Amino acid sequence: MAETKPKRKKEIIIDKGLCKGCRICVAFCPEKVLELDDDEKVRVRFPEKCNACALCELRCPDMAIKLEEEDQNWN
Repeated sequence: MAETKPKRKKEIIIDKGLCKGCRICVAFCPEKVLELDDDEKVRVRFPEKCNACALCELRCPDMAIKLEEEDQNWN
């Protein structure tokens, strides 16, 4: 039987300087993790609900969102 490694956790990184508040990422997020803040920039409201589907990163027209692996000790 093949050994399976645990799924690596992803962290949503937002560059607010690049975000123009278009809401595309908010609309595409299936888990409703994202929202706009008082400055009309995207923020992560529910990071624990993120399933790392990367739709936010793929759909952002300004490349303001990136999913990166969290720093963990993986063997």
